[in-house]
Amino acid sequence: MNENLQQLQPTRLWHYFQEICKIPRPSKNEEKIAAWLVAFAKSHNLCHEVDATGNVIIRKPAMKGYENRKGVILQSHMDMVCEKNINTVYDFMHDPITPWIDGSWVKATGTTLGADDGIGIAASLAILEADDIPHGPLEVLFTVDEETGLTGAFGLKPDQLQGRILINLDSEDEGQLFIGCAGGKDTVATLTLEWIPVPDGHKAFKVSLTGLKGGHSGDDINKGLGNAVKLMNRFLWNAQHSYELALADFSAGNLRNAIAREAFAWFTIPSENIPGMMKYAKEYGQEIVEELHITEPGISFSIEPADLPDQVLDDAFQTDLLDALYACPHGVIAMSREIPGFVETSTNLASVRMNDGKAVITTSQRSSVESSKKDVADMVACVFYLIDSEVEQSQGYPGWKPNPDSDILRITVDSYRRLFHQEPEVLAIHAGLECGLVGAIYPGMDMVSFGPTIKGAHSPDERLDIQSTVKFWDLTLDVLKNIPMV
Repeated sequence: MNENLQQLQPTRLWHYFQEICKIPRPSKNEEKIAAWLVAFAKSHNLCHEVDATGNVIIRKPAMKGYENRKGVILQSHMDMVCEKNINTVYDFMHDPITPWIDGSWVKATGTTLGADDGIGIAASLAILEADDIPHGPLEVLFTVDEETGLTGAFGLKPDQLQGRILINLDSEDEGQLFIGCAGGKDTVATLTLEWIPVPDGHKAFKVSLTGLKGGHSGDDINKGLGNAVKLMNRFLWNAQHSYELALADFSAGNLRNAIAREAFAWFTIPSENIPGMMKYAKEYGQEIVEELHITEPGISFSIEPADLPDQVLDDAFQTDLLDALYACPHGVIAMSREIPGFVETSTNLASVRMNDGKAVITTSQRSSVESSKKDVADMVACVFYLIDSEVEQSQGYPGWKPNPDSDILRITVDSYRRLFHQEPEVLAIHAGLECGLVGAIYPGMDMVSFGPTIKGAHSPDERLDIQSTVKFWDLTLDVLKNIPMV
Protein backbone atom coordinates (compact mmCIF):
# COMPACT_ATOMS: atom_id res chain seq x y z
CA MET A 1 0.00 0.00 0.00
CA ASN A 2 1.61 3.26 -1.16
CA GLU A 3 0.67 6.16 1.13
CA ASN A 4 3.08 8.77 -0.28
CA LEU A 5 0.85 11.00 -2.40
CA GLN A 6 3.59 13.57 -2.87
CA GLN A 7 5.22 11.41 -5.53
CA LEU A 8 2.24 12.43 -7.68
CA GLN A 9 1.99 15.56 -9.80
CA PRO A 10 1.30 18.38 -9.16
CA THR A 11 3.30 17.93 -5.97
CA ARG A 12 1.91 20.84 -3.95
CA LEU A 13 -1.71 19.94 -4.66
CA TRP A 14 -1.17 16.39 -3.43
CA HIS A 15 0.83 17.68 -0.47
CA TYR A 16 -2.11 19.75 0.67
CA PHE A 17 -4.61 16.99 0.03
CA GLN A 18 -2.60 14.64 2.22
CA GLU A 19 -2.41 17.28 4.94
CA ILE A 20 -6.16 17.91 4.78
CA CYS A 21 -6.82 14.19 5.21
CA LYS A 22 -5.11 14.37 8.61
CA ILE A 23 -7.66 16.89 9.92
CA PRO A 24 -11.07 15.65 11.14
CA ARG A 25 -13.82 17.66 9.43
CA PRO A 26 -17.29 16.16 9.81
CA SER A 27 -20.17 18.39 8.81
CA LYS A 28 -20.99 20.92 11.56
CA ASN A 29 -17.59 20.18 13.16
CA GLU A 30 -15.19 22.11 10.94
CA GLU A 31 -13.40 24.01 13.71
CA LYS A 32 -10.10 22.16 13.23
CA ILE A 33 -9.91 22.59 9.46
CA ALA A 34 -11.01 26.23 9.75
CA ALA A 35 -8.25 26.94 12.29
CA TRP A 36 -5.74 25.19 10.03
CA LEU A 37 -6.81 27.35 7.06
CA VAL A 38 -6.45 30.51 9.13
CA ALA A 39 -2.95 29.40 10.18
CA PHE A 40 -2.13 28.82 6.49
CA ALA A 41 -3.27 32.35 5.60
CA LYS A 42 -1.21 33.88 8.41
CA SER A 43 1.90 31.92 7.48
CA HIS A 44 1.63 33.19 3.89
CA ASN A 45 0.79 36.78 4.89
CA LEU A 46 -2.59 36.62 3.18
CA CYS A 47 -5.63 38.64 4.23
CA HIS A 48 -8.35 36.45 5.67
CA GLU A 49 -11.58 36.51 7.62
CA VAL A 50 -13.82 34.05 9.42
CA ASP A 51 -17.47 35.07 9.29
CA ALA A 52 -20.17 34.49 11.89
CA THR A 53 -21.23 31.23 10.21
CA GLY A 54 -17.68 29.81 10.25
CA ASN A 55 -16.82 30.29 6.57
CA VAL A 56 -13.18 31.16 5.87
CA ILE A 57 -12.29 33.67 3.15
CA ILE A 58 -8.66 34.16 2.06
CA ARG A 59 -7.72 36.95 -0.36
CA LYS A 60 -4.65 37.20 -2.56
CA PRO A 61 -3.69 40.22 -4.69
CA ALA A 62 -3.30 39.86 -8.43
CA MET A 63 -0.02 38.71 -9.86
CA LYS A 64 2.00 41.54 -11.40
CA GLY A 65 0.59 42.37 -14.82
CA TYR A 66 -2.85 40.94 -13.98
CA GLU A 67 -4.08 43.74 -11.73
CA ASN A 68 -6.76 44.84 -14.20
CA ARG A 69 -8.33 41.39 -14.58
CA LYS A 70 -11.79 40.70 -13.20
CA GLY A 71 -11.81 39.30 -9.67
CA VAL A 72 -12.39 35.55 -9.30
CA ILE A 73 -13.74 33.55 -6.36
CA LEU A 74 -12.55 29.94 -5.99
CA GLN A 75 -15.04 28.07 -3.84
CA SER A 76 -15.01 24.71 -2.07
CA HIS A 77 -16.44 23.33 1.17
CA MET A 78 -14.57 22.30 4.31
CA ASP A 79 -16.75 19.42 5.51
CA MET A 80 -16.87 15.84 4.29
CA VAL A 81 -19.37 13.00 4.36
CA CYS A 82 -18.41 10.58 7.16
CA GLU A 83 -19.37 7.06 6.11
CA LYS A 84 -17.62 3.83 7.06
CA ASN A 85 -18.16 0.13 6.65
CA ILE A 86 -19.86 -1.56 9.59
CA ASN A 87 -16.73 -3.52 10.51
CA THR A 88 -14.35 -0.56 10.25
CA VAL A 89 -13.19 0.83 13.60
CA TYR A 90 -12.86 4.56 13.04
CA ASP A 91 -13.69 7.84 14.82
CA PHE A 92 -14.34 10.66 12.33
CA MET A 93 -14.13 13.24 15.12
CA HIS A 94 -10.54 12.37 16.00
CA ASP A 95 -8.87 9.94 13.59
CA PRO A 96 -6.95 11.02 10.46
CA ILE A 97 -7.75 9.49 7.09
CA THR A 98 -4.81 7.74 5.47
CA PRO A 99 -5.12 8.02 1.69
CA TRP A 100 -3.25 5.52 -0.44
CA ILE A 101 -2.52 4.92 -4.12
CA ASP A 102 -4.22 1.97 -5.79
CA GLY A 103 -3.14 1.97 -9.42
CA SER A 104 -4.75 5.00 -11.04
CA TRP A 105 -6.84 5.88 -7.98
CA VAL A 106 -6.40 7.40 -4.53
CA LYS A 107 -8.55 5.66 -1.90
CA ALA A 108 -9.11 5.33 1.84
CA THR A 109 -9.63 2.06 3.72
CA GLY A 110 -13.15 1.33 4.90
CA THR A 111 -14.19 5.00 5.05
CA THR A 112 -15.01 7.90 2.79
CA LEU A 113 -11.88 9.56 1.41
CA GLY A 114 -13.00 13.17 1.68
CA ALA A 115 -11.92 14.06 -1.86
CA ASP A 116 -15.39 15.62 -1.90
CA ASP A 117 -14.35 18.40 -1.43
CA GLY A 118 -10.83 18.05 -0.01
CA ILE A 119 -9.36 18.11 -3.49
CA GLY A 120 -11.00 21.49 -4.13
CA ILE A 121 -9.49 22.85 -0.93
CA ALA A 122 -6.07 21.44 -1.86
CA ALA A 123 -6.11 23.03 -5.32
CA SER A 124 -7.05 26.40 -3.84
CA LEU A 125 -4.26 26.26 -1.27
CA ALA A 126 -1.67 25.30 -3.86
CA ILE A 127 -2.73 28.33 -5.93
CA LEU A 128 -2.68 30.64 -2.92
CA GLU A 129 0.83 29.46 -2.01
CA ALA A 130 2.35 29.78 -5.48
CA ASP A 131 4.12 32.89 -6.77
CA ASP A 132 4.31 31.76 -10.41
CA ILE A 133 0.62 31.16 -11.25
CA PRO A 134 -0.93 34.01 -13.27
CA HIS A 135 -4.21 35.31 -11.87
CA GLY A 136 -6.09 38.51 -11.19
CA PRO A 137 -7.52 39.52 -7.79
CA LEU A 138 -8.38 36.29 -6.04
CA GLU A 139 -10.78 35.38 -3.25
CA VAL A 140 -10.95 31.82 -1.94
CA LEU A 141 -14.14 30.89 -0.13
CA PHE A 142 -14.19 27.79 2.10
CA THR A 143 -17.72 27.11 3.36
CA VAL A 144 -18.95 25.01 6.28
CA ASP A 145 -21.59 22.30 6.38
CA GLU A 146 -22.25 21.91 2.68
CA GLU A 147 -23.09 18.24 3.02
CA THR A 148 -25.84 18.36 5.65
CA GLY A 149 -27.43 21.77 5.36
CA LEU A 150 -25.53 24.23 3.13
CA THR A 151 -25.21 26.26 6.31
CA GLY A 152 -22.14 28.13 5.14
CA ALA A 153 -23.68 29.22 1.84
CA PHE A 154 -26.91 30.20 3.61
CA GLY A 155 -24.85 32.37 5.97
CA LEU A 156 -23.13 34.47 3.30
CA LYS A 157 -23.88 38.19 3.34
CA PRO A 158 -24.31 40.32 0.20
CA ASP A 159 -21.29 42.50 0.99
CA GLN A 160 -18.76 39.75 1.77
CA LEU A 161 -17.45 38.92 -1.69
CA GLN A 162 -16.07 41.43 -4.16
CA GLY A 163 -15.61 39.18 -7.20
CA ARG A 164 -18.42 38.52 -9.66
CA ILE A 165 -16.98 35.36 -11.22
CA LEU A 166 -17.16 32.18 -9.14
CA ILE A 167 -15.49 28.86 -9.94
CA ASN A 168 -16.97 26.10 -7.80
CA LEU A 169 -14.44 23.26 -7.36
CA ASP A 170 -16.94 20.65 -6.19
CA SER A 171 -17.94 18.57 -9.21
CA GLU A 172 -17.04 14.93 -9.67
CA ASP A 173 -16.69 14.09 -13.36
CA GLU A 174 -13.69 15.40 -15.30
CA GLY A 175 -14.64 16.66 -18.72
CA GLN A 176 -18.01 17.91 -17.52
CA LEU A 177 -18.70 21.58 -16.87
CA PHE A 178 -21.75 22.33 -14.78
CA ILE A 179 -23.84 25.47 -15.17
CA GLY A 180 -26.94 24.49 -13.18
CA CYS A 181 -28.07 22.28 -10.31
CA ALA A 182 -31.13 21.01 -8.50
CA GLY A 183 -32.59 22.54 -5.39
CA GLY A 184 -33.29 20.34 -2.40
CA LYS A 185 -35.45 19.84 0.65
CA ASP A 186 -35.61 17.33 3.53
CA THR A 187 -38.75 15.65 4.85
CA VAL A 188 -38.45 13.86 8.21
CA ALA A 189 -41.21 11.78 9.81
CA THR A 190 -41.26 10.90 13.53
CA LEU A 191 -43.50 8.42 15.32
CA THR A 192 -43.72 7.48 18.98
CA LEU A 193 -43.08 3.75 19.23
CA GLU A 194 -45.81 1.54 20.69
CA TRP A 195 -44.57 -1.62 22.41
CA ILE A 196 -45.96 -4.90 23.71
CA PRO A 197 -44.25 -7.77 25.57
CA VAL A 198 -42.70 -10.50 23.45
CA PRO A 199 -45.43 -13.10 22.85
CA ASP A 200 -44.98 -16.52 24.41
CA GLY A 201 -43.32 -19.12 22.24
CA HIS A 202 -41.40 -16.62 20.11
CA LYS A 203 -37.76 -16.91 19.04
CA ALA A 204 -35.52 -13.99 18.00
CA PHE A 205 -33.52 -13.41 14.83
CA LYS A 206 -31.36 -10.74 13.24
CA VAL A 207 -31.32 -10.06 9.50
CA SER A 208 -28.54 -8.13 7.79
CA LEU A 209 -28.43 -6.55 4.36
CA THR A 210 -24.93 -5.40 3.37
CA GLY A 211 -22.67 -4.97 0.37
CA LEU A 212 -24.69 -2.35 -1.47
CA LYS A 213 -22.75 0.45 -3.14
CA GLY A 214 -24.68 3.35 -1.66
CA GLY A 215 -23.71 6.59 -3.33
CA HIS A 216 -24.81 10.17 -3.78
CA SER A 217 -28.56 10.69 -3.57
CA GLY A 218 -28.38 13.18 -6.45
CA ASP A 219 -25.64 12.03 -8.82
CA ASP A 220 -26.41 8.32 -8.43
CA ILE A 221 -30.20 8.29 -8.02
CA ASN A 222 -30.77 7.18 -11.65
CA LYS A 223 -28.21 4.35 -11.68
CA GLY A 224 -30.49 1.55 -10.53
CA LEU A 225 -28.73 1.08 -7.19
CA GLY A 226 -30.40 -0.81 -4.37
CA ASN A 227 -31.82 1.06 -1.39
CA ALA A 228 -31.24 -0.87 1.84
CA VAL A 229 -34.28 0.68 3.57
CA LYS A 230 -36.63 -0.41 0.80
CA LEU A 231 -35.09 -3.86 0.41
CA MET A 232 -35.12 -4.65 4.12
CA ASN A 233 -38.62 -3.29 4.58
CA ARG A 234 -39.84 -5.48 1.75
CA PHE A 235 -38.60 -8.56 3.59
CA LEU A 236 -40.09 -7.46 6.91
CA TRP A 237 -43.44 -6.56 5.33
CA ASN A 238 -43.82 -9.97 3.70
CA ALA A 239 -42.58 -11.89 6.74
CA GLN A 240 -45.04 -10.01 8.96
CA HIS A 241 -47.97 -11.09 6.80
CA SER A 242 -46.84 -14.69 6.27
CA TYR A 243 -44.98 -15.64 9.47
CA GLU A 244 -46.27 -13.29 12.20
CA LEU A 245 -42.98 -11.41 12.46
CA ALA A 246 -42.85 -9.00 15.42
CA LEU A 247 -40.28 -6.23 14.97
CA ALA A 248 -37.96 -5.23 17.81
CA ASP A 249 -35.54 -2.89 15.99
CA PHE A 250 -34.93 -1.56 12.48
CA SER A 251 -31.78 0.38 11.60
CA ALA A 252 -31.07 1.25 7.98
CA GLY A 253 -29.24 3.94 6.06
CA ASN A 254 -27.34 6.84 7.53
CA LEU A 255 -27.00 10.23 5.87
CA ARG A 256 -29.79 12.22 4.23
CA ASN A 257 -27.78 12.73 1.05
CA ALA A 258 -26.58 9.14 0.64
CA ILE A 259 -28.47 6.18 -0.79
CA ALA A 260 -28.91 3.65 2.03
CA ARG A 261 -26.41 0.81 1.64
CA GLU A 262 -26.80 -1.26 4.84
CA ALA A 263 -29.80 -2.35 6.91
CA PHE A 264 -30.29 -4.46 10.03
CA ALA A 265 -33.43 -5.66 11.80
CA TRP A 266 -34.18 -7.69 14.92
CA PHE A 267 -37.48 -9.50 15.30
CA THR A 268 -39.27 -12.47 16.84
CA ILE A 269 -41.62 -15.06 15.33
CA PRO A 270 -43.56 -18.02 16.72
CA SER A 271 -41.41 -21.15 16.95
CA GLU A 272 -43.70 -23.10 14.63
CA ASN A 273 -43.15 -20.53 11.86
CA ILE A 274 -39.36 -20.67 11.93
CA PRO A 275 -38.92 -23.30 9.17
CA GLY A 276 -41.13 -21.39 6.76
CA MET A 277 -39.52 -18.05 7.59
CA MET A 278 -35.99 -19.43 7.15
CA LYS A 279 -36.97 -20.86 3.77
CA TYR A 280 -38.43 -17.49 2.77
CA ALA A 281 -35.32 -15.61 3.96
CA LYS A 282 -33.14 -17.81 1.77
CA GLU A 283 -35.43 -17.32 -1.21
CA TYR A 284 -35.60 -13.57 -0.64
CA GLY A 285 -31.81 -13.29 -0.54
CA GLN A 286 -31.58 -15.12 -3.86
CA GLU A 287 -34.39 -12.98 -5.28
CA ILE A 288 -32.74 -9.63 -4.63
CA VAL A 289 -29.33 -10.91 -5.75
CA GLU A 290 -30.93 -11.87 -9.07
CA GLU A 291 -32.79 -8.57 -9.37
CA LEU A 292 -29.72 -6.42 -8.68
CA HIS A 293 -26.85 -8.54 -10.00
CA ILE A 294 -25.86 -5.91 -12.58
CA THR A 295 -25.84 -2.81 -10.39
CA GLU A 296 -25.17 -4.41 -6.99
CA PRO A 297 -22.86 -7.43 -7.44
CA GLY A 298 -21.74 -7.30 -3.80
CA ILE A 299 -25.19 -7.51 -2.18
CA SER A 300 -25.51 -9.91 0.76
CA PHE A 301 -28.58 -10.88 2.80
CA SER A 302 -28.19 -13.07 5.90
CA ILE A 303 -30.15 -14.25 8.94
CA GLU A 304 -28.98 -15.54 12.32
CA PRO A 305 -30.44 -16.29 15.78
CA ALA A 306 -30.43 -13.42 18.29
CA ASP A 307 -31.09 -12.81 21.96
CA LEU A 308 -34.74 -12.44 22.84
CA PRO A 309 -35.63 -8.73 23.21
CA ASP A 310 -37.64 -7.29 26.09
CA GLN A 311 -40.40 -6.00 23.83
CA VAL A 312 -41.63 -5.81 20.24
CA LEU A 313 -43.78 -3.34 18.35
CA ASP A 314 -47.53 -3.36 18.75
CA ASP A 315 -49.00 -5.20 15.77
CA ALA A 316 -51.16 -2.33 14.48
CA PHE A 317 -48.33 0.18 14.89
CA GLN A 318 -45.88 -2.14 13.11
CA THR A 319 -48.31 -2.61 10.25
CA ASP A 320 -48.63 1.16 9.81
CA LEU A 321 -44.86 1.68 9.91
CA LEU A 322 -44.00 -1.04 7.40
CA ASP A 323 -46.91 -0.07 5.12
CA ALA A 324 -45.74 3.55 5.04
CA LEU A 325 -42.13 2.59 4.29
CA TYR A 326 -43.35 0.32 1.50
CA ALA A 327 -45.49 3.11 0.04
CA CYS A 328 -42.86 5.84 0.42
CA PRO A 329 -41.42 6.64 -3.02
CA HIS A 330 -37.71 6.42 -3.71
CA GLY A 331 -35.79 7.23 -6.87
CA VAL A 332 -36.41 9.24 -10.02
CA ILE A 333 -39.81 10.94 -10.15
CA ALA A 334 -39.38 12.88 -13.41
CA MET A 335 -36.80 13.37 -16.15
CA SER A 336 -36.17 16.78 -17.65
CA ARG A 337 -38.10 17.70 -20.78
CA GLU A 338 -35.48 20.34 -21.63
CA ILE A 339 -32.13 18.58 -21.07
CA PRO A 340 -31.95 15.02 -22.48
CA GLY A 341 -30.90 12.42 -19.90
CA PHE A 342 -31.06 14.90 -17.00
CA VAL A 343 -32.98 13.91 -13.86
CA GLU A 344 -35.39 16.70 -13.01
CA THR A 345 -37.02 15.47 -9.80
CA SER A 346 -36.21 12.67 -7.34
CA THR A 347 -36.61 11.56 -3.75
CA ASN A 348 -34.32 9.54 -1.48
CA LEU A 349 -35.59 7.35 1.37
CA ALA A 350 -32.38 7.85 3.30
CA SER A 351 -32.68 6.19 6.71
CA VAL A 352 -34.80 4.60 9.44
CA ARG A 353 -33.81 4.71 13.10
CA MET A 354 -35.58 3.46 16.26
CA ASN A 355 -34.09 5.22 19.28
CA ASP A 356 -35.30 6.80 22.53
CA GLY A 357 -38.87 5.68 22.02
CA LYS A 358 -39.13 7.16 18.52
CA ALA A 359 -38.98 5.94 14.94
CA VAL A 360 -37.36 8.58 12.71
CA ILE A 361 -37.59 8.29 8.93
CA THR A 362 -35.36 10.70 6.99
CA THR A 363 -35.93 11.50 3.33
CA SER A 364 -34.63 14.14 0.92
CA GLN A 365 -36.09 15.56 -2.29
CA ARG A 366 -34.37 17.27 -5.23
CA SER A 367 -35.60 19.09 -8.31
CA SER A 368 -34.41 21.69 -10.77
CA VAL A 369 -38.03 22.94 -10.85
CA GLU A 370 -38.97 24.69 -7.60
CA SER A 371 -42.66 23.77 -7.78
CA SER A 372 -41.83 20.11 -8.43
CA LYS A 373 -39.48 20.06 -5.45
CA LYS A 374 -42.35 21.17 -3.21
CA ASP A 375 -44.74 18.73 -4.87
CA VAL A 376 -42.59 15.63 -4.31
CA ALA A 377 -41.75 16.70 -0.74
CA ASP A 378 -45.47 17.02 0.00
CA MET A 379 -46.11 13.64 -1.63
CA VAL A 380 -43.66 12.01 0.77
CA ALA A 381 -45.08 13.94 3.73
CA CYS A 382 -48.59 12.71 2.95
CA VAL A 383 -47.48 9.07 3.09
CA PHE A 384 -46.49 9.59 6.71
CA TYR A 385 -49.43 11.85 7.57
CA LEU A 386 -51.60 8.83 6.79
CA ILE A 387 -50.13 7.02 9.82
CA ASP A 388 -50.31 10.10 12.08
CA SER A 389 -46.60 10.88 11.98
CA GLU A 390 -45.14 14.19 12.97
CA VAL A 391 -43.61 15.54 9.76
CA GLU A 392 -41.04 18.31 9.52
CA GLN A 393 -39.73 19.79 6.28
CA SER A 394 -36.55 21.81 6.02
CA GLN A 395 -36.35 25.27 4.52
CA GLY A 396 -34.55 23.73 1.57
CA TYR A 397 -32.23 25.46 -0.86
CA PRO A 398 -32.72 26.88 -4.35
CA GLY A 399 -31.49 25.45 -7.60
CA TRP A 400 -29.10 27.18 -9.98
CA LYS A 401 -30.69 28.12 -13.30
CA PRO A 402 -28.39 27.34 -16.24
CA ASN A 403 -26.99 30.25 -18.29
CA PRO A 404 -25.62 28.90 -21.59
CA ASP A 405 -24.39 32.42 -22.48
CA SER A 406 -22.15 32.70 -19.40
CA ASP A 407 -18.77 34.38 -19.96
CA ILE A 408 -16.96 32.11 -17.50
CA LEU A 409 -18.46 29.10 -19.26
CA ARG A 410 -17.12 30.35 -22.60
CA ILE A 411 -13.66 30.90 -21.11
CA THR A 412 -13.65 27.44 -19.49
CA VAL A 413 -14.82 25.70 -22.66
CA ASP A 414 -12.10 27.48 -24.66
CA SER A 415 -9.45 26.48 -22.12
CA TYR A 416 -10.60 22.85 -22.17
CA ARG A 417 -10.51 22.66 -25.96
CA ARG A 418 -7.07 24.26 -26.15
CA LEU A 419 -5.54 22.09 -23.41
CA PHE A 420 -7.05 18.70 -24.18
CA HIS A 421 -8.11 18.94 -27.86
CA GLN A 422 -11.61 17.73 -27.16
CA GLU A 423 -15.02 19.12 -26.37
CA PRO A 424 -16.20 19.22 -22.75
CA GLU A 425 -19.77 18.37 -21.83
CA VAL A 426 -21.83 21.29 -20.57
CA LEU A 427 -24.45 20.05 -18.13
CA ALA A 428 -26.68 20.71 -15.19
CA ILE A 429 -26.34 18.36 -12.21
CA HIS A 430 -29.04 16.65 -10.16
CA ALA A 431 -27.27 17.46 -6.93
CA GLY A 432 -27.14 20.49 -4.71
CA LEU A 433 -24.29 22.87 -5.36
CA GLU A 434 -23.72 25.96 -3.30
CA CYS A 435 -23.93 27.96 -6.53
CA GLY A 436 -27.71 28.04 -6.19
CA LEU A 437 -27.52 29.90 -2.89
CA VAL A 438 -24.60 32.07 -3.99
CA GLY A 439 -26.60 33.11 -7.04
CA ALA A 440 -29.58 34.02 -4.86
CA ILE A 441 -27.41 36.18 -2.55
CA TYR A 442 -25.32 37.67 -5.39
CA PRO A 443 -27.64 38.14 -8.40
CA GLY A 444 -25.66 38.21 -11.61
CA MET A 445 -22.75 36.15 -10.26
CA ASP A 446 -21.20 34.37 -13.26
CA MET A 447 -20.52 30.77 -12.22
CA VAL A 448 -19.19 27.44 -13.43
CA SER A 449 -18.43 24.23 -11.56
CA PHE A 450 -15.90 21.53 -12.44
CA GLY A 451 -13.60 19.03 -10.76
CA PRO A 452 -11.68 15.76 -11.15
CA THR A 453 -13.35 12.37 -11.38
CA ILE A 454 -14.52 11.05 -8.00
CA LYS A 455 -16.33 7.72 -7.91
CA GLY A 456 -18.37 6.39 -4.99
CA ALA A 457 -18.74 9.78 -3.30
CA HIS A 458 -20.55 9.64 0.05
CA SER A 459 -19.62 5.97 0.49
CA PRO A 460 -16.56 4.01 1.72
CA ASP A 461 -15.88 3.18 -1.93
CA GLU A 462 -15.01 6.83 -2.63
CA ARG A 463 -11.96 7.10 -4.87
CA LEU A 464 -10.20 9.91 -6.70
CA ASP A 465 -8.85 9.47 -10.23
CA ILE A 466 -5.21 10.61 -10.37
CA GLN A 467 -4.92 11.54 -14.05
CA SER A 468 -8.19 13.49 -14.01
CA THR A 469 -6.82 15.47 -11.06
CA VAL A 470 -3.91 16.60 -13.22
CA LYS A 471 -6.35 17.78 -15.89
CA PHE A 472 -8.48 19.51 -13.24
CA TRP A 473 -5.41 21.39 -12.02
CA ASP A 474 -4.29 22.38 -15.53
CA LEU A 475 -7.78 23.59 -16.42
CA THR A 476 -8.11 25.68 -13.26
CA LEU A 477 -4.81 27.43 -13.91
CA ASP A 478 -5.55 28.08 -17.56
CA VAL A 479 -8.96 29.56 -16.77
CA LEU A 480 -7.44 31.88 -14.18
CA LYS A 481 -4.81 32.99 -16.68
CA ASN A 482 -7.47 33.86 -19.28
CA ILE A 483 -9.92 35.83 -17.16
CA PRO A 484 -10.60 39.06 -19.11
CA MET A 485 -9.88 42.61 -18.03
CA VAL A 486 -12.40 44.67 -16.13
